[in-house]
Amino acid sequence: MTSDGWLAEAGPDPAETARGIARAKDAFLSGEEVRGTEPRVRPVVAQSWQRCAGLDLAENAPVTLTGGELESYRAEHPLSLVVELLRELVGSVAEDGKHLMAISDASGRLLWVEGHAWARRRAEGMNFVEGAVWDEASAGTNAPGTALAVDHAVQIFSAEHFRPAVQAWTCAAAPIHDPVTGRILGIVDVTGGDIVAHPHSLALVNAAAKAAEALLAASPVWRREFGGALWVPEQGGGPARCGATARLLALGRDQAVLVQQGRETRFNRRHSEILVILAQHPEGLTGDQLAAALYDDDTAAEATVRVEVARLRRVLGALVGSRPYRLTAPISADFLDVARALRAKHLEAALSAYSGSLLPRSEAPSVLTERHWIDARLRTAVLESGSAPLLDDWLERCGPEDLDAWERLVPLLPPSVRRAEAVAEVRRLRGETRIRPHAPADATLR
Repeated sequence: MTSDGWLAEAGPDPAETARGIARAKDAFLSGEEVRGTEPRVRPVVAQSWQRCAGLDLAENAPVTLTGGELESYRAEHPLSLVVELLRELVGSVAEDGKHLMAISDASGRLLWVEGHAWARRRAEGMNFVEGAVWDEASAGTNAPGTALAVDHAVQIFSAEHFRPAVQAWTCAAAPIHDPVTGRILGIVDVTGGDIVAHPHSLALVNAAAKAAEALLAASPVWRREFGGALWVPEQGGGPARCGATARLLALGRDQAVLVQQGRETRFNRRHSEILVILAQHPEGLTGDQLAAALYDDDTAAEATVRVEVARLRRVLGALVGSRPYRLTAPISADFLDVARALRAKHLEAALSAYSGSLLPRSEAPSVLTERHWIDARLRTAVLESGSAPLLDDWLERCGPEDLDAWERLVPLLPPSVRRAEAVAEVRRLRGETRIRPHAPADATLR
């Protein structure tokens, strides 16, 4: 096994290696400890098996989009801008080697599956087809799904796949990121026989993903705005090519507001959560995925989601699509602006756009995760900035009771009324109510 564990090693006898891994998985499924079995199972595989525990081994990956809906969806997807490049870099190799090239969106939905006709016919038997969802929750351990789960290029060999139907294959996949926000746009994958276990296949998809990201970054679809502080889609053409038709405001408020053509629409908490989640996932979500993002109760039914989305569509009409659930037109959002600026390390822009926590009372798992990430990343960046103006801005608008921020501000200020106020706030928050006579103004801070 390689030191980093992302590359599979079939060894001199791939069949024997596969049998050893199969024995390890049988032990795992029987409740035994995977570590210590021979051959040793890579940590990335063992962790994936843990995530897939309880998955029905006999079920195939679900097909959620077909026909015209699939055609429309992938035509509007950002990866349509780079599919020709990926065909040139990976597709031609797959065709020559009797393999397959697959490109998925960020939810694991396969948008393009191309390559040798014989391999495609074999893959159809396990639903490795366009429109099928191959994330780990739907298809078990596999290179596209596991690459999505760990956000890293990875190779999955033979019996390392969780489901028996997939174990005749070996695959290598790499995530493709939005060059601006860093979010995953999708996956490029090569799938075939044991020969795909060669290090060259992992290097191939990794290089192809980087080339796709570079092409997106150079595309005129994107332009820089707000004094170079934020990246936003350019108007005209493509999925990221259309300018936002509406703006979602969800920071510092429990009820989100959607602004369309100067008209404001306010939503209840559940519909606010749905809009925030769909804005996070422009690629769309299945009913199960949206239910998991909304509810921390595992028994929440997809039927409940359908009811809520149907109610939301009565207000927003065709803006909310189904199969998958998605926003059918691009919208901007205040929390997305902050997150984008933080990822781009434009702290001033992030703080300027921040007006409070994302849906502060929401307990939806996806909203909680995004809220905690934004709040923690922004506060940490401000505290580590060494900038008196940024710390002052943070304290005035966001964290007046933040002792750490006050303590970091004091040494950055020259002797002044503001420094004296900052010292007084530190003492108050520390619970120091008395000041020694004749002591320097900030002596007690030493």
